[in-house]
Amino acid sequence: MDFGLVLQTDPPASRVVGLMQRAERNGFRYGWTFDSAVLWQEPFVIYSQILANTEQLHVGPMVTNPGTRTWEVTASTFATLNDMYGNRTVCGIGRGDSAMRVAGRAPNTLARLGDAIDVIRDLAEGREAQVDGNPVRIPWIKDGRLPVWMAAYGPKALALAGQKADGFILQLADPFLTEWMVKAVRQAATEAGRDPGAVTICVAAPAYVTADDSSAALAHARDQCRWFGGMVGNHVADLVSRYGEHSGLVPEDLTEYIRARKGYDYSHHGRAGNPSTDFVPDEIVDRFCLLGPVEAHLEKLGRLRDLGVDQFAVYDMHDAQEETIDAYGARIIPALG
Repeated sequence: MDFGLVLQTDPPASRVVGLMQRAERNGFRYGWTFDSAVLWQEPFVIYSQILANTEQLHVGPMVTNPGTRTWEVTASTFATLNDMYGNRTVCGIGRGDSAMRVAGRAPNTLARLGDAIDVIRDLAEGREAQVDGNPVRIPWIKDGRLPVWMAAYGPKALALAGQKADGFILQLADPFLTEWMVKAVRQAATEAGRDPGAVTICVAAPAYVTADDSSAALAHARDQCRWFGGMVGNHVADLVSRYGEHSGLVPEDLTEYIRARKGYDYSHHGRAGNPSTDFVPDEIVDRFCLLGPVEAHLEKLGRLRDLGVDQFAVYDMHDAQEETIDAYGARIIPALG
């Protein structure tokens, strides 16, 4: 199992770079960041510094979207980084939640996302693609390589990931839901004539390592990670509005907890203490995240690995960033990596 570190690009950028260096020293192979230009600093500028100051770390957004940048610009940016640092980028992409909504736009359609996956990958790897009906090729790209991994939750999005993406990003670490969604992605890949085993499976969720399993330690860890249930809730709310609460197309284990959701303030997006996430119960935090002593992390990660998860990416937005990176490097990555 590979391991990744996920950060927001809060200033100063030097701290983001430093944490990614620390992650590489601890055995992490991937470094991911959020991508929302209004809320945080521009990630692609920071990727250049991360790549320059690491040796093997692969970097990319978790996730970008096809609406805030033109597709040829996205492809050229990735290809430039790859040309400079040796094909060490991954394009994580989705419909766009915070990046689009904060700018007053709706998330992209799945049709647009599917087209963008093909075009961005083709352009970044030096092939010709149709951009707004016009043939485009970036002539300076030689030996380009850009895996495109898609984030998804709902049935149509899961199908699209299986049909087109090189990898599937699932932003929650509940084994039941992971099994359901991985099965859907692999089935779609098979039906599209693809090798389902060739689709990389990446689960991303907050991880908080505690000294013990005391009620006080777990309560603090939950409060530091409760924001994640609110972030996932934004996507679940979209699914409920599209399919209904009891459609049978989306597991009710996923939709039930958002009944008490009353809105969402993106100014606190992805941050501990987010006041928009009071509706998230402890049970959901425990199911979606990895909390507790090292042994609890090893047990849950082992279950995820048995379900076919290739990478676990640690959302490290809480008050124990360095401690979590070091704990994973000392005791978890050596056991599972």
